[in-house]
Amino acid sequence: MTETITGGCLCGQVRFTIAARPKLQLACHCGNCRKQSGAAFSISALVPKEDFKITGQTKTYLDKGDSGNDLPRVFCPNCGSPLYSEVAVRPDAIALKAGTLDNPDWFKPRVNLWTDSALPWVAIDPDCKNFPQNAG
Repeated sequence: MTETITGGCLCGQVRFTIAARPKLQLACHCGNCRKQSGAAFSISALVPKEDFKITGQTKTYLDKGDSGNDLPRVFCPNCGSPLYSEVAVRPDAIALKAGTLDNPDWFKPRVNLWTDSALPWVAIDPDCKNFPQNAG
């Protein structure tokens, strides 16, 4: 695929490109993702690190997943926009925050994680692959 996906933070200090459309789009309903996103859930695209190019200064907050693994969360130090997370079980990829995409029209979650933690008013799409906790 020759499509290049672009995006960045709210203030524009951080910009990125992705060489191809990610194959996995997901929503995570865990409490930490809710807090980090400031929303009912976090939506992310799993992107191979080799396809991801970023410019601008970032900062990392080291969170812990329920697994006990470190969960680095990368954001813009200027505007605070969450950009991506690194997941220990997928060291070759990043979980890019879909809200940072310049054109997110193509994005649709295909997987829901931590549905046991979903807020009661959030509708979980039965056509997705849904996991009560992590897909592990």
